Amino acid sequence: MSSPPSLPIDARLPQLTAALEQHNRALLVAEPGAGKTTRVPLALLDCDWCGGDDGRGRLLLLEPRRVAARLAAGHMAELLGERPGETVGYRMRGESRVGPTTRLEVVTQGVLSRMLQHDPMLEGVTGILFDEFHERSLEADLGLALALDVQQGLREDLRLVVMSATLDVAAMQGVLGQDVAVIECPGRQYPVQTLYRPLSQRASAEEQQGRVVMEALQASDPVSHGGDDDARGGGDPVGDVLVILPGVAEIERLGRWLGERLEDIAILPLHGRLPLEQQRAALRPDPNGRRRVVLATAIAESSVTVDGVRSVVDAGLERVPVFSPRTGLSRLETRRVNRASADQRRGRAGRQGPGRCYRLWAEEQPLPPHAEPEIHQADLSGLAFELARWGVKDASALAWVTSPGTAALDSGRRLLQSLGLVEPDGGLSSLGRAAGRWPVHPRLAAMLERASRAGEASLALACALAAWLEGRQGASREPDLERVFSQLLSSPRPDPAWQREARRLCKRAGVALDKARMGEPRGTGEPGASITLGELLLCAYPDRVAQHLSPGRFRLRGGGLVTLASDHPLAHAPLLVAVDLDGRQREARLYRGVRIEEAALLAHFPELFDWTERVAWNASAGRLEGERVRALDAVVLERKPLAGPPSREARRRALLDALGQREALPLDEAAEQLRRRVALLRRTHDPQWPELDDASLMAELEDWLGPHLDGLSRLDQVLALPWERLLRERLPWPLAGKLDELAPRRLALPSGDSAALRYEREVDDGDEHGTRIVPVLAAKLQALFGCEATPCIVDGRVPVRLELLSPARRPLATTMDLRSFWHNVYPEVRKENRGRYPKHPWPEDPLAAEATMRTKRRGR
Repeated sequence: MSSPPSLPIDARLPQLTAALEQHNRALLVAEPGAGKTTRVPLALLDCDWCGGDDGRGRLLLLEPRRVAARLAAGHMAELLGERPGETVGYRMRGESRVGPTTRLEVVTQGVLSRMLQHDPMLEGVTGILFDEFHERSLEADLGLALALDVQQGLREDLRLVVMSATLDVAAMQGVLGQDVAVIECPGRQYPVQTLYRPLSQRASAEEQQGRVVMEALQASDPVSHGGDDDARGGGDPVGDVLVILPGVAEIERLGRWLGERLEDIAILPLHGRLPLEQQRAALRPDPNGRRRVVLATAIAESSVTVDGVRSVVDAGLERVPVFSPRTGLSRLETRRVNRASADQRRGRAGRQGPGRCYRLWAEEQPLPPHAEPEIHQADLSGLAFELARWGVKDASALAWVTSPGTAALDSGRRLLQSLGLVEPDGGLSSLGRAAGRWPVHPRLAAMLERASRAGEASLALACALAAWLEGRQGASREPDLERVFSQLLSSPRPDPAWQREARRLCKRAGVALDKARMGEPRGTGEPGASITLGELLLCAYPDRVAQHLSPGRFRLRGGGLVTLASDHPLAHAPLLVAVDLDGRQREARLYRGVRIEEAALLAHFPELFDWTERVAWNASAGRLEGERVRALDAVVLERKPLAGPPSREARRRALLDALGQREALPLDEAAEQLRRRVALLRRTHDPQWPELDDASLMAELEDWLGPHLDGLSRLDQVLALPWERLLRERLPWPLAGKLDELAPRRLALPSGDSAALRYEREVDDGDEHGTRIVPVLAAKLQALFGCEATPCIVDGRVPVRLELLSPARRPLATTMDLRSFWHNVYPEVRKENRGRYPKHPWPEDPLAAEATMRTKRRGR
């Protein structure tokens, strides 16, 4: 076996291995082309610490994509003269090649979380390498947080290495420690010429993409032509072409277009659905010496090098997972690529010589600078489930590069509770502990686990349904999900991607996919009867139950409306589960749903057998109205009038609900002034002053207002509450005692009188909240004679805006610089007003005059 060519990372390997001999963490910032992905793991295998006590310690290399994991493992195995599964192997969802001699496992990021949940000690693993960490996937952030927790609490000997071409070193040091070793390595990059070829609406995307590919194939070496933009002719065409497209469908369409027009050019796809040998073939020169066009997904952006490429055609699009309110699941969405990713793609043309990058967008097209961390835009119910399985109720107990948002995490936990996976205290339920075995979204894990208790046919059907829901769901526009899925199960046409995933889940469940059967309604649940599609989806979407109002109109249990065409058979179903909605808050369109029977609803929600008292505020009638109902929130199965007046608790709850639905609290002016004073102090004095804005008060309405609603039954009684006193009670000690001192209601004047301070809210574009609070004092000008300095509050930090009034209390001037006013503005004010108000003093030198609120004394 010949020695591999030298790469820039080779010179940094001694520094990295020495750092890991002394410390258990390291950061490696290696530019594209450095060779970090394949050279670093093999070098670390030879370190003494990596061998473990028995000399057989294992390393885990985390890759963000399945293709990258397979190819990296294959390349490293080839460097060792082996096949994947010997010294180097890989493991990902549904596929693995590892053996008894494997010491380096290349795994996808979700695999690490599952390994940690199964074995927090990670027995036999001596180190974890996080590759391409700049992509900031949710699974990578979670994996690092859990690994750090293991390292700190259980395995101080576990080495952690975070690697990327671009890293926020300061942010990483905040998590890994300021003393963490930081190794930087240059890449290997030749100059790349950038050419813009924006697409138009006049032709298909594949035709325009194909013509740019043909232009790239005809282009000669940019160095020999001085980097000229046209760059055609005058020399021999150079190198292969890499085309980066958002997905497999686009690859197939462009591949067909090129295949009909190009001869003696190898057209090779590169994406995650291909067998390993085809993926590896796309990375190597053609064995027959032909030039190649490699059509790849974003996998070619990083992690792997496509040999021989001198031109890159970048479609400028990427497919990223985005949480969909329509389905409650994360879906792949096509969007414009960010600037950092576009630059990574451009660099692929300069790995082995000068190259060109053809960008299929206009040069002036704005691009976002960086990818948003997935933890900021994803559904966090999966993260919340993993934290519950880890035994963490407070996410701040772990070290995060980017902390999960509190609101998004709370929303995820509420969903888990509705699914029955966690208890009210945040701990796992027995169902949640069992559901942890399913590597799917928590909605689907709850469905699969409940189905496992209903027989083989039900479990096989649930596996098939979970695979379909997590996939693309086809192009059918039929909203009746039961009809769509029945056709899928009986169709003779194969659907390889769906069937492969369904069989994988069935294998884990221990059932055969061909056992999947659409069950008949089971009434209240006769033993042994197979479960229906509606009952399965009720397990996954208990929050999406909807009740018929009129043909094509339904009310969700949360109160929102759902609509579909009134002439569709599903439009008349008494009850349904709305699986796929368009996400609008008030009146959502139903894309996919399934009818359910009332008996199934009663079986899933036994509380529906109970009659409960319900009291609500009728805004049009101006009163509380009550009834007894059997209901699931807004879905009411049966109702009847109350036998007597509503209970005190029901009245209190109804008033709280009525207030919670308002856009703002009905505060009087005194209460509004108090919360503005507190807002000013929070910004200028101490962030410990509480938030008293509407959103914060509404979020805790029951805690601070609920006790004061006992005995009330009318909204006018609520409006008459002492709001200022109630808000003042929310101020913590000892801050409450400082309010009047720091932000007083009145200010003493030089005349010996006092005037009220008014706190005004103003728009401020320079403030992150968009507004600021300004203290304003309105006083007669004569009351401020002799006062040179502008009054200030909040320990002298905040100047007061002065509204200087005439003796008739009409505005004369406004200033926040009293000294400047006396010297520059007052002479003109005096000239205009001394004749108008002759009984009041208008001295030439106001600073030497006595302040007064009175008229001139006689004789003066």
